[in-house]
Amino acid sequence: MTKPAPCLVLTHGLLDNNSAKTCHGILRGSDRFKPLAVIDYRFAGRDAGEVMDGKPLGIPVWASVDEYFSQAPTEKPVYCLVGVALAGGRLPDEFRDQLLRAMDFGLSLVNGLHTFLGDDPEFSRRAQTYSLTITDVRRPKPRETLRFWNGDIFSVTAPIIAVLGTDCALGKRTTTRWLVEACRQSGLKAEMIYTGQTGWMQGSPYGFIFDSTVNDFISGELEGAILHCFQDAQPDIIFIEGQSALRNPSGPAGSEFLLSGNARGVILQHAPGRHHYEGSQVPVASIASEIELIRLYGARVLAIALNEEEIEEEELQNIQASLAAETGIPVIRPLKEGVNALLPIIQAWIKIQ
Repeated sequence: MTKPAPCLVLTHGLLDNNSAKTCHGILRGSDRFKPLAVIDYRFAGRDAGEVMDGKPLGIPVWASVDEYFSQAPTEKPVYCLVGVALAGGRLPDEFRDQLLRAMDFGLSLVNGLHTFLGDDPEFSRRAQTYSLTITDVRRPKPRETLRFWNGDIFSVTAPIIAVLGTDCALGKRTTTRWLVEACRQSGLKAEMIYTGQTGWMQGSPYGFIFDSTVNDFISGELEGAILHCFQDAQPDIIFIEGQSALRNPSGPAGSEFLLSGNARGVILQHAPGRHHYEGSQVPVASIASEIELIRLYGARVLAIALNEEEIEEEELQNIQASLAAETGIPVIRPLKEGVNALLPIIQAWIKIQ
């Protein structure tokens, strides 16, 4: 991949919110884009990393695109990224002005929402006027290019681990990326299959956009991405970024990774402070029942990764210990501890597959 392209990331008041998970992913690491600043009027003057998780990154937050360019930046951005992923994927009206101003300053747009900016007359006119590009990451591929599942997945000999969750917006992609990085640092050849727009923005070479793929072809596109990865990179281990949750009523997902993707191992991301599926009043199923459901699908939960939202440190430590005792499965806290504790488990899993 070429050198990461410098960019601004627009969150417009949502930087400290789960809705800014696209921005959070870019801040935590991307091989495709280099964030120079975040545009967010609520947190102007602060460090973006400090707002995100209390860890400064040296990436400033500016109130607006105009204010960013008023300080004569030493490195000019090439792109402006829409840094949020919202329920329903619609672009809020209040984002429009900042995106249009970014185009006035010569920035092309990268958008991961279901609202396609390239179809909007105002954006398309500006792009044509300034000779800019608009990349709508979730724009569906032409049907004639989509792949149907055919069973070739069973020719893949590298072990496949899916990072699933008990709900959406838990940090599955981040955990997946960190697992790949930790494996590589330990000498293992590891690859990630991205399944969402942020994974593409982070530069993963293998994957597809799950929620913009016609349902009939999701299994085939997944199979094709894994086959491409296996044949091209010859990895020791393949990780699949999960989407939503097996029992999230607003968008159940996960069985495809276990069945069509033949993932026999699972890292299960869980938020013990979340009692209802996001955006609903439906109670989240118990983690014990989720582990059993995954077993019935023919896969094994190798470890539990905790999302720490809404829980204080002492309570988290107690939950971590009690879950490990209850399930007999290792429980880690990726944001606090990293994922290196899972390396012996992954290495042992590779040996028995």
